[in-house]
This record gives sequence, structure tokens and C-alpha cells, in this order.
Amino acid sequence: MKLLLPFLFVAAVIAFAADKPALLWKAGAASAKITPEGPMWMAGYASRTKPSEGVELDLYAKALVIEDHAGGKFALITMDLIGVPRNVRLHVAEQVQKQFGIPPERLAINASHTHSGPELRTSSVHGTDDPAKREAEAAAYTSKLQDTLVSLVGEASKKAVPATLHYSKARCGVSMNRRTPNGSGGWNNFPNPDGPVDQSVPVLKAADADGKDIGIVFGYACHCTTLGHQKFSGDYAGYAQQALEAAHPGAVAMFMNGCSGDQNPYPRRTMELAQTHGKSLATSVEAALTTNMIPLSGSIRAAYREIPLAYDAAPTRDQLLEKQKTGNTLDKAHAGRVLERLDREGKLPTDYPYPVQVLRVGDQLTWVTLAGEVVVDYSLRLKSEIKDPIVWISAYTNDVPSYVPSLRVWKEGGYEGGDAMKWGTHPTRWSAKVEDQIISTVHELRQTLP
Repeated sequence: MKLLLPFLFVAAVIAFAADKPALLWKAGAASAKITPEGPMWMAGYASRTKPSEGVELDLYAKALVIEDHAGGKFALITMDLIGVPRNVRLHVAEQVQKQFGIPPERLAINASHTHSGPELRTSSVHGTDDPAKREAEAAAYTSKLQDTLVSLVGEASKKAVPATLHYSKARCGVSMNRRTPNGSGGWNNFPNPDGPVDQSVPVLKAADADGKDIGIVFGYACHCTTLGHQKFSGDYAGYAQQALEAAHPGAVAMFMNGCSGDQNPYPRRTMELAQTHGKSLATSVEAALTTNMIPLSGSIRAAYREIPLAYDAAPTRDQLLEKQKTGNTLDKAHAGRVLERLDREGKLPTDYPYPVQVLRVGDQLTWVTLAGEVVVDYSLRLKSEIKDPIVWISAYTNDVPSYVPSLRVWKEGGYEGGDAMKWGTHPTRWSAKVEDQIISTVHELRQTLP
């Protein structure tokens, strides 16, 4: 019997080891509150006439750093904010590479697109009660935000421990297409139950050697516009993250907005509905976590390219001057801003540097990130065309210059088709080539990654 004991002990150890998943990765996560310390102008609704009036739900920035067996890293940052200004992406990417050796193509920064956060534009903050004051507040907030995002990547890197990565998905019914024909050839922002949607909820979980969750990243294609009041809040996505972190103590829950340019949560307009929608989404994430999740194995590969996304034919000075005289209120204001840009820069741009990113996380997951308020057609098309085992499409990443219509939506017109670009300083809407330019770039980048 004594002779058998060592063999029984070894067999028990082998059996125990066989039950534990292989730790093929390292992962670490970090979180920081980014709620403004005082009143600020809020982003997302042109109808606002006053700054914020308190906090309903704190805003957060979060980071997850994943490292493969060869030491290759990927850093993901998520924020409860309206968007990712181009200047923020460029600054943070430069510092993350300089301080932590993670190159720009391996950094993704996603915004939840909550319409209950601060305005981040550091120039031309239009429609405020005090433009100079609000611009100074936005600049100060943005400077502090950039430092916070860089620090979060460093903190997550320091916390990295041997880990597993698993993927699964579920579905959530909060969203609905918001483009409804008005009967006169136009489109109303109104719930359309027959419009295209992508209600999938992709979930990536990182866990340590003991199976304790480190980070839970989840996606959904839906505008963060349940709320429309004057208090800061992460909207339904903030409540979903809050619920998941309460259910998984010590884990950092991170929301990645998808191709939700033409998708809204319904019904809307109350805090209780934002909480309900957040709970619904968190429940879908929990459902995905109960499945036989797919273990990810392999290395991290990444490709990033800024393409010259073409504008439609630029207006002439005479056309802009005429629009100032005869256009509606929005057209007149837009013409004035474009004229100021023309005078300042000497000519109008013909394209915009639009970022496209493709990540391979292991041999299973292909993760495409696109900039701007991308309509749902892109997600549906790319998931049908990319033949990898798992395909995840995120929008609102690395920059949010404006809405990005598909060719279908571009032809239909309306707010997402080009009218929304009149709120900024874009000279005109995108060209009819917008979808082909972006989709072809995604496929080209994917082909560069083994």
C-alpha cells in the first residue's frame, strides 16, 4: 500500500492539472473615475441650453492589457464618453508606445457614446452659454483625461498575471433601428421594427489561474441615448458595467459600442429605463458567461491604417455664401463655419484621415475596429464576409469624426446619410465610395495578418 501512495499522489496532481485550463496569456485591468469635478457643457444634444447639473452615475475609463506567450501586447481602453477626439488618440498612442512599448496598431480606444457626458471638443464649442469658458473647461478636462488613459495602461500592465482568455456571445433586444420612412421620401428618427439590427452581445473574459475574473469586455450595437437630462451618466452601458462588476467582485467590466449609428434603445427618456436596459444587457452578458466559452490560443497580431476617406464634391465659396442667405438655420450655420475654415486654411480638404484597425487575438478571434458612428450595415456585412471562427466589429474607436453611412444609407439620405455632418466643420458629406473604401481596407488589413 505504501508503494502505491506516491503513484496515487502523482495521478491526483495530473488529474487536477488536467482540470485547470492552460494559462496561455497574461492579463491585467484597471479603472479610473473620469466624472468632471464640476459643471461642464454636455455633449450629444444640440438642444441643450445650460451646463450639467450634477451626477446620476459616475463616468469611468478602463484599460485591459493582454500579453501573448511571445510577449506581444494589446491594450484596450474604454470610456464612458461621447467619443474619442483624434488629438486624444494620437497623444495617448504616442505616450503608450514611448512609456510601455505598445505600438499604436496594438492600442484601441473605444467610447460608449453616452450623451450624458462632457463635451470634449477643445475648439469651436458651438451653442454654449459661454463659448470661451466652456472651451477652456473642455481643454483642461481633455488634458487630464489623456494623462489618466496613459496611466491606466501602465497600471493594467503592472497588474498582468498568467491568465486564460475565453469568448462567447448572447443576444439582447434593447436596440431597434431608428430610421423610419416619413412617407415623403425622407427619414424620421423613430423606432423602425423592420429595420436592420445587430443584437449580438460578444463577450471576452480574462481570468487568472484560480479562475477569478480579471476583465469582462462586452459589446453591443446601440446608441447610449436613453437619457436626455442635465446629469452626468454612463447611460445603459454604465449601468450594465456597474451590474457586472457587482456580480464579479474584482473584475473590470468594459463596454465596446458597436455599429450603432442607426440604432437606438427603446423605450427612452428616464433613468429607470436606462437602469432597465443596463440590467437587460448585463443579463445577456451573464448568459454568454454560462455557455461553453471558446478558449483563445495563439498570438496577438495587429494592423492599423489611416485611409483618406473621401468627401463628396466640396462647395465653392459662392455656394457657401448663397447658402448663408437662403438656407435653413442649420445650413446657414454650417456654411458660416466652413467659410471660416476656408479663410483660415486657404482651401477645403478633399478627405479625412480615417482609422481602420484589425486585431487577431489568438487564432480564433478577428476584431475589427472602425471610427465614427458607423451604421449597422457594416457589422452585418463584415461578419458575413470575414470567414474566421469569431468576428467582432466595434465602432466609435480611435476617432469619432461623424456618422459613417453605408452606400444604402448614403443613397437614402437623412441624418445618418449626411445631414449630421452639418453640425461640425466637415465641408460636406462623405463620397459615395465611403463603404467600399472602408470595407476593402478591412479585408486588406486582415490579409496581412496570418
